[in-house]
Amino acid sequence: MSAVPAAPLPASAEAAGAEPAATDRPDLGLLLVAPRARTGWRLVPARVFAMCAVELQKLRHDRTELYTRAIQPALWLLIFGETFTRLKAIPTNGIPYLDYLAPGIIAQSAMFIAIFYGIMIIWERDSGVLTKLLVTPTPRAALVTGKAFAAGVKAVIQAVVVVLIAAVLGVAMTWNPLRLLGVAVVVLLGSAFFSCLSMTIAGVVLTRDRLMGIGQAITMPLFFGSNALYPVSLMPGWLQVISKANPLSYQVDALRGLLIGTKAHLPLDFGVLALATVLGIAAASSLMGRLAR
Repeated sequence: MSAVPAAPLPASAEAAGAEPAATDRPDLGLLLVAPRARTGWRLVPARVFAMCAVELQKLRHDRTELYTRAIQPALWLLIFGETFTRLKAIPTNGIPYLDYLAPGIIAQSAMFIAIFYGIMIIWERDSGVLTKLLVTPTPRAALVTGKAFAAGVKAVIQAVVVVLIAAVLGVAMTWNPLRLLGVAVVVLLGSAFFSCLSMTIAGVVLTRDRLMGIGQAITMPLFFGSNALYPVSLMPGWLQVISKANPLSYQVDALRGLLIGTKAHLPLDFGVLALATVLGIAAASSLMGRLAR
């Protein structure tokens, strides 16, 4: 059987330069041309989103870390909080001590997650992953920012767990969505700073054992040298000076103001946390190349 020839285009269509339908000629341009690479400032949000997605994937596949990390804040609230609420040994301006303590425990649990985040950087250095990341066009500040806010995502999830435990224990907290959003931002900024502090220490000591020792040595002074457990006015003068230089104090102050409505200095708290995070990112970025040597 002979093939039937295709009908010619009308003369008017030929004159107008018409072409066959798009379905007759598939467009392969998207397969042959690579997508335009992100450049400049667009690298930072892309890297932050990628790192946060990786951390969420880890938590989705293995929730053991989430459960085990909830034990310590639960014990602080159940044992320390309930006991000192009965003793009434710490003046809190008429606020039940358990209510006063809950924001401090949220900040503490977030700090404990972030302060050992540098161990992951050293592990990536030892496994060769960090070297591969540093040879990409991605700025080092974008890598540090992504990892810092990935730690912040984990801390926000931890904060949700602590808030739920505190609510079960009868802590009077606000459920205003805007205030809860502010709580998430405070936890995110605080955790980002402490993770950058950990990565900075990692860039100095270069080994996991040293980082673990220094991390354990500074966590308790940071915690007890803040207003997480007691008002700053009860501290000796020299400790009050340390508390005012401690970013954890500003994080706790903001959390108390947002969650239980105590008097707080929110503009100052947010400003200090944001500035500390920026300085932490700059310090960790400057030492990132030393880790890869």
